[in-house]
Amino acid sequence: MNITHAPHDYSCPFCAFIAGGGDAYTQQDDIVFKNEYTTVVVAPRWWVNNPGSLLVVPNKHFENIYDITEEYLAEVYKTAQKAAIALREVYGCDGTSMRQHNEPAGGQDAWHFHVQVLPRYKGDDLYKNNDNNRFVDAEARAPFAEKLRAYFATH
Repeated sequence: MNITHAPHDYSCPFCAFIAGGGDAYTQQDDIVFKNEYTTVVVAPRWWVNNPGSLLVVPNKHFENIYDITEEYLAEVYKTAQKAAIALREVYGCDGTSMRQHNEPAGGQDAWHFHVQVLPRYKGDDLYKNNDNNRFVDAEARAPFAEKLRAYFATH
């Protein structure tokens, strides 16, 4: 099933990033883990009570759940599990949540499949603050990325 919503001239920022580039939102220093199938980065947009969330991105372009292969889907979620464990270990958060959106009506706003892994804390009101997210600069992301890179280097 090939359902696409990306404009025909879409220049995928995830693909550019995975290939070694960066942009105003994501830098190479945001990478905390990478293997043959996936890349994990500290997300450039955080919810107010959940800083340091992660994006798990397949290294090959798939727009959404409808066209990602089973092989890549399995690898993305294997990596998402590792990311959730890392958040618990490194941040000491009370739990984690994962989010993945498809199509505009499903909340998708980037046309490359990805899973967001969020640190969760008792009383964080994530879903009440769903519209209260903001882009954060590279300087704010750096300490989170540094700690997670150190974790993944030994696990």
